[in-house]
Parts: sequence; C-alpha cells; structure tokens
Amino acid sequence: MSGKLLKIGDFTVTSGFRMEKIPASRLVIQTINAYSWTIAERLQVFKQALLESDVLLPDGVSIVLAARLLTGQRIKKMAGADIHRSLLGLLQASGGSCFYLGASGETLSKIKNRINTEYPSVRIASYSPPFKRTFTEEENDRMCEAVNIFAPDVLFIGMTAPKQELWVYANKERLQAKVICTVGAVFDFYAGTQKRPSPRMQRLGLEWFGRLLKNPRRLWKRYLIFNFVFLYQIFALWKSKRRLHR
Repeated sequence: MSGKLLKIGDFTVTSGFRMEKIPASRLVIQTINAYSWTIAERLQVFKQALLESDVLLPDGVSIVLAARLLTGQRIKKMAGADIHRSLLGLLQASGGSCFYLGASGETLSKIKNRINTEYPSVRIASYSPPFKRTFTEEENDRMCEAVNIFAPDVLFIGMTAPKQELWVYANKERLQAKVICTVGAVFDFYAGTQKRPSPRMQRLGLEWFGRLLKNPRRLWKRYLIFNFVFLYQIFALWKSKRRLHR
C-alpha cells in the first residue's frame, strides 16, 4: 500500500493511493469532496467518521485545488469509481470476493451481471437495505449478518454521503470484511442506471458539472450552494494561514 499523505485543514488525505494486494486486517477507505467537507464542518460525528478512515481519498477537483492553495502541493483526484475499479482488479487477480451493500435489487442485479462478465474470477454477493434516512437496530443487524455470512475481501457501500460513512463508523467493528470502501453513486454508474460524465469532462475537472446537468433537481444544492460554502471555508483557512506566517 502506498500514497502521499497530505494535511488539508483537519483532514489527512492520501494522494496517488495504490494497493498491491488485499490486506489481512481491516482497512476503511473513504473519500472526501467539497460536499462532504462542508457537511463535516456542521456534523461532528460525520467529521469524526472521516477522520477515523484508514485512507481518505481526494474525490473532486475542489479538494485538489484546496490542497494546492493551502499546501502548495499538487495532488491527483481519485474518485470512488477509480478505487472501485482498482479493488476489482486486485480481486480478479487473486480470485477474491466482494459484497455490495446499498441500492435497489435491480441495480445490484445489473452490477452482478457486469462483474460476472468483466471480472469472472471475483465472487460476489449483495444486500439491498431499506430506502430510508436511518435504520432500526434490527435492520442494522440484518445488514451486518448478510455481510458476515459471506465474509468478503472487499465490502463496497453505496448509500450516499453522509449516510454511508456514518453507517460504517457505527458498525465497522461488527463487519467481517478486510476492506470497507464507501463509493456512493458508483453503484449506479457501474450498473448503468446513471451515466458518469465523459472522460473528457473528468480530465477537465468538470465531472461535477456533468452530474449537475444530468440531475439538476437533485444536485443543484450540493454543487451550487455547498461548493460556494466550501470555497469560503478554504479561503478563510488560507487567510488564517497567511496571518500566522506573517
């Protein structure tokens, strides 16, 4: 496992993250972007969930720009789709297993069909939890039990932020999985139920804009409001840092 650790505000992100093999002990991998950063400043338990990640990946051009402004370092974005693809490649090479927790039964069925075609050596199982804001204790027990019966090498969780990170934070000690990775919308991208913006838009740092165009009613607040709040917070950190250096 390799990568460059960089402190951005209160968070330590890993740039250029790579894994050569699935670890023997549990590893929690999560991502941070402008939206999750802003929510974390308002919700302490969510911030703690991110801070306690073993690996926190810079998911978004906003974090890349913040790193450049606050530290002078150039880092590379690594989206949930990127780490998802990387982990599947490792599982294919080792004949490993993965479990998908989240999304609808239809989406999970499409994921399984694609995995069987693209990564035929990977064993896969899944569970579709109720679509609700919070789960009961009984529902949490059923979700953990479904994961633990299969005991995957990698557990992918796709419930959107901050719900997925909070669930991992509350239940990670109960889960028999070597890698726990929250990937949000990747379930829909991989299943084909939503289309990820083109590679060109990704290279230009405009993936967020492509997603906004495709789903403005659901994402306008996330990208138009929270992005500006994030920029304000980063600018305030930059000003504070400049004052300290004077």
